Amino acid sequence: MLTIDATPYPFELDPEHCGLLIIDMQRDFLEPGGFGEMLGNDVSQLRRTIEPNRNLLAAWRAAGRLVMHTREGHRSDLSDLPPAKWRRGHGDTRIGDAGPMGRILIRGEAGHDIIPELYPVAGEPVIDKPGKGAFWSTDLHAILQHRDIHQLIVTGVTTEVCVNTTVREANDRGYDCLVLEDCVGSYFPDFQRLGLDMISAQSGIFGWVSHSQRVIEALSARR
Repeated sequence: MLTIDATPYPFELDPEHCGLLIIDMQRDFLEPGGFGEMLGNDVSQLRRTIEPNRNLLAAWRAAGRLVMHTREGHRSDLSDLPPAKWRRGHGDTRIGDAGPMGRILIRGEAGHDIIPELYPVAGEPVIDKPGKGAFWSTDLHAILQHRDIHQLIVTGVTTEVCVNTTVREANDRGYDCLVLEDCVGSYFPDFQRLGLDMISAQSGIFGWVSHSQRVIEALSARR
């Protein structure tokens, strides 16, 4: 067990039974000229998470531990897209329409894929999810059970939406989640702060919050 300094209290990390879950680091969300920027968002707020995630990913891979990636998106025929989700965009361009990097949030399109800096390697599961949470309508829970995983280190975007939703889903399924504040991001700085506060509030109602460097240092000291 590795003790990680965290909020609201130290997290006892068990690397043998912990997986790194990287949420939705997709080109359309993070890259200049993508769908996120087309909507008027400042993608630099998300891109600041790339380097911390790269460093963490390298350390976690070197330790031989499980890495998983998620992508939000839908089938090309939109058969898994609820009409309510499609309507909520309320703009000229919606899910399935042509965007800067192909059809928006459609599996197989360039913008749907993970950024090159954090691209999965062979053997790392990629969870294609149609919703905000990584557990709903996916096989993530089955993968974790088969791998005997009880803890998750959660990173990615965005903090208040897909990260928060996934952590809450994980909490209800009995997983302990450690969210790394420098490895998660929001287009909106206020949402970033509040999203992290919601996770660690009330003595860790949904999980713990820490920093990637603390995890990297603990892994390094263990070797």
